[in-house]
This record gives sequence, structure tokens and C-alpha cells, in this order.
Amino acid sequence: MSQKINYALSRLFDKHRVVFWYDTKHELRGDFEAVSIPDVEKLEITNNEYGLKHRILREAPEQKFLLYKAGPQPEDLDNWLLDVQLAHGEFRTDQVAIWLSELELGLEFAEVAQAHAEFFQAIKRKEALKKLLKPDDTAGQLRLKMLAVCAGSEPRMDSVLESVLQQLAEERDDGIRLIERCGLDSFLWEQLIRFYGYEASEPSLRDFVIELFKSCYAMTVVGERTDGEVKLTGDALVFLKRWKDSRQFEQGFETLSAECAEVLGIEQDLGKRDFRDLVELDYFRLIDQKIISDLVRAVVGRTVTSGDVALWVRQRRQGHWYGEFRHLYEAIEFAARFVQMLGEARLTMDSLSDGVQRYSRSWFQLDQLYRKFTYHVRMSGQASLMGELSEQVENLYSNNYLLKLGDGFQVHVDAAPRWEAYPVVQQKAFFEHWVRPYLRKDKRICVIISDAMRYEIGDELLGLIRQEDRYSAELEPALSTLPSYTQLGMAALLPNKSLAIADNDTGTVLVDGQSSQGTVNRTKILQAALDGRGQAVKAEDFMQLNREDSRELLKGNDVLYIYHNRIDHTGDKMHSEGQAFEAAEQTLDDLIRLIKKL
Repeated sequence: MSQKINYALSRLFDKHRVVFWYDTKHELRGDFEAVSIPDVEKLEITNNEYGLKHRILREAPEQKFLLYKAGPQPEDLDNWLLDVQLAHGEFRTDQVAIWLSELELGLEFAEVAQAHAEFFQAIKRKEALKKLLKPDDTAGQLRLKMLAVCAGSEPRMDSVLESVLQQLAEERDDGIRLIERCGLDSFLWEQLIRFYGYEASEPSLRDFVIELFKSCYAMTVVGERTDGEVKLTGDALVFLKRWKDSRQFEQGFETLSAECAEVLGIEQDLGKRDFRDLVELDYFRLIDQKIISDLVRAVVGRTVTSGDVALWVRQRRQGHWYGEFRHLYEAIEFAARFVQMLGEARLTMDSLSDGVQRYSRSWFQLDQLYRKFTYHVRMSGQASLMGELSEQVENLYSNNYLLKLGDGFQVHVDAAPRWEAYPVVQQKAFFEHWVRPYLRKDKRICVIISDAMRYEIGDELLGLIRQEDRYSAELEPALSTLPSYTQLGMAALLPNKSLAIADNDTGTVLVDGQSSQGTVNRTKILQAALDGRGQAVKAEDFMQLNREDSRELLKGNDVLYIYHNRIDHTGDKMHSEGQAFEAAEQTLDDLIRLIKKL
């Protein structure tokens, strides 16, 4: 006790020159005698008030004094030292005074400490509170900070709420129980009235959270609404938006959102609404499910434009649940664009060359949209939900696009005396047309060959390269060799004067008499054409090289051919052929990394 008294008195003398100590119950004389504070003179009040006043105010006006009286403080009219006492400080030795002293709080907070004595019983709570205190705190701010300590949150009402609601979601009640034990619950409910307009005859966190979802839904849903459903203020909506966007508390938000959706019958209510009235809302997971199923129906029924769908999907991207439903939204947007573009496309051509150029200018986008749609449906894992839309897109793609395009090309292929589509470059002229000009300017060049990478994937890669903002990129078509199979296509890209298919069952292609199968043979062909300064390497081998080895490889060659084979490798195998579109997405990542390394 003496140590605490010594400490408390020292704090008081930091602020006052004279401190009065009334030992009301005549039990602390020993403690008074034990007190020892440097530069403080101890005096006892024993009917000597006039002499003391003269000593304190006249004889030693700079000296610090501790004035002790055994017994209670006299009535004001009988207190000859009242003016001195009012001008200086008073020391109280009850428990409340000691708490306030420890926290360096004035006696004006005695009522708060008295009312919430349980809070101050724990050293940890007092220490946590002390860190939050500011010199100009009011009684209300002090209580808010005590609430924050109980909830384990920041000293703001929204932060306190987020913490206790997270506990509610986790079926824990330690925070709210502690708030009740410390007598702070009535203060909490007062603050909820003040901040959010929440009033109830028997307030509880669960009742508050139901009211929160109910009022905010009624406030923001477009169309019919009854004002009787909105009991909270606009600040409640601000809180809900902050809470749902919080990384730390999103799990709690989602749990309580699902529970409240059931209590409030949100599913039945959504059934009566037009999805267009809901695109700004994201308080319940059910809203996304409603919008997605209605959008699927609208795209299948062709009652919406692809522009509208793109706009709605863009709005949903801001929503809380978008991450979970991203692939479904993306699939619907690609389907809408595909259906609209196919409906507007004129799939006719005047010649083989005209067909190739029209494809490379616009028709390729139909292949791209179809691939992106299929990929996102697969990634969503919700094939049954997308069943009707998938069936429609498949039918349109097969019958109204592939079949028409195939038939259109076939007419001109049948009539063509030679396999060419001037001015489109032939695949076998690749080296002379695109590689040789760099060598003439004494520049090194790396050629990346990604097997089975369609023109439309090349277009997507073009966009990704340009997005990097460090490189320029162009896309040009070339006319494949016939028959169009991997071995011949690969060989046609190498420097060549003549291409021939080996006279056996292997399908091996000879370039100027040399086998072109495998990186060793391709390196031989490059070296023969480039005086030893060319090499072929697999992409995965190149990516594993360290900085020094990759530099050596580039330094030692004028031309480096890098072979990448994810799409063809995936699509060729029976067990993985359905994953070719996933392989295409992965290939785009691979190639961007490869370009960056080069």
C-alpha cells in the first residue's frame, strides 16, 4: 500500500505544490509517516491552520508541502485552509482515487471509475486503457476507450462493433460478457442509438445485426419499399459498407449475412424483384445467385444486349462476393458478346486470300470468345447452372460458325490451283521474311514457338505484352503449310530451301535433307544456316538457366529458337484433351514470363 501511496502522491506533486490528505478513518498515520518524496515537506494539521497558511504562502512560497489531517475534511465554513486546498490538490486514499492516480486521471473521473469498478480490477485492462488515454478526454471518450479495451478493438464505435460482431459470428460472447460485467452495456446501447438509431426494449447484438441488414436492404433496394422497414439511420449503411469491405472481419460479415438472409426471408423477396434493381447491392450472397441465374436466362432468351451485360458485370466487380462468382460473370459476358457478334457477322468470302484476311481482322474473335466462355464455365465448377447457355453457345459455334466457315473456305480451297493466299506470307518463308531482316542489321533475335497456339490466342498475348508498357508488339497472320500437322509446321519455321516428308511411317520432316525432329536436330539446321551461331532450346530448360548461363547462351548465338509446348501436349492426350483451354491460359502466363526473362 505504502508504495502505491508514494507513487500516487508523486504524480500529484508533478501538478501541485500543496497536497491535502484527510485520513477520514484514522487508519493511515503509519503510511503518512512512511511517505518520503524528495523536496516535499510533510506537515500535520492540528488546530494550527493560521501558522500553516503563513508558512505555506509567506515563508516558503516555492516549497512543496504534504498537509496531513487525522480525521475527515472540515465543513467548508469551518475550513480555514479551504482557499489553499481549492487552489491546489487533494489526495484520496480510497481505491477509486488510486486507480485514477495510476492512470494519471483527475478526480473528475471518480464517478466513471466508481460506476465501472469491475473494469479497473484487472491490471491488463488498466494498462491497455492507459495507452489509449489523451489529456483532453471527456467522460464519454473514457467510456468508449474502456469499451474498446473490452472488445479488443480500436477506440471507435464502428471498430468496437466489428469486433463484437465477429465474436457473435464465431459463437463467442467473451467481449459482450465483459462489457456487461464492467457495467458498460448501457453505454454501448446508448451509443448505438446515437450513432445508428438502434432502439429496442431488450437490445442485443443479434437483434441489432438483424435490424442492420433489414434496414440497409430496405434503404437501397430499388423499387417498392415500405419506410416502416427502415429503422436505422444512414450511418448504419455507412457502417455496413465498411464492415463488408473489411479484410479482417469479412468472415464474420459473411456468416451473419447468411443467418440474417434466412431470418429476413431474402430469397423469397428476391424472387419478386427484377435483377436490374439489384445490381448495386451486395449485402447477401443470394443477390449474386439471383443476378447470375436471371442473366443466364436473359442471354439465352436474347432479351439483353452484350453492352448491357458488360455494364452489369462491371458493376458487380465492385461487390463483396464477386471473387466467388467471377468465373460465372465472365462466362456470361463472353457468351453475350459471342451471341451478338455471331448474329452480326457476315461469314462469306470472295477468295482464299479474302477469307484469311477477314479471319485475321475480325472472325478470329468468335473463336476467342468461345474459348474464353468455355474456360470460365469449366473454372466456375457450375456446369449445370450454365447448362442451357452452354448448349446454345456450343450449337451456335458448331453449326452457325465452324460449319459455315469450313464450307466457305472449302469452296475456295477446292478451286485453288496453288496453296497460297497472297499477300499473306507462307509459313515456310517465316525465317527469310521475319528473322533474316534482323540479321542483316547485325541484331540478335529470339524466336519463341508455342505449339498449337491459335491466332486468337496470339491476339490475347499481343494485348498482354502491350499491357506491360515496356514492349511494343504486332500480330500478323501466316498461311500454314499443308498437310497442317506439327512436324511439318515446326520444320517450316526453320531456315529452309526444301522441305520433304521422310519416306517411311514416322512422319519425320527433312529440312534440306536433315531430320528436323527434336532440339538437337533443329540446332544442327540453325547452325548450318548461321555459321554455327544458332541454337534451339526448350522453354522449360531456358527458364531454369541462371542469369549468367542465359546471358552466355544469348551472347553465343545470333538466333535462338525457344520451343514451348503446353497447349499441344495437353490437347493431344486422351485424359487431358478437355483441358486445352486451361492450357491456353497457362501458356499466356508462361510466355509473358519468358519474354520478361529474355
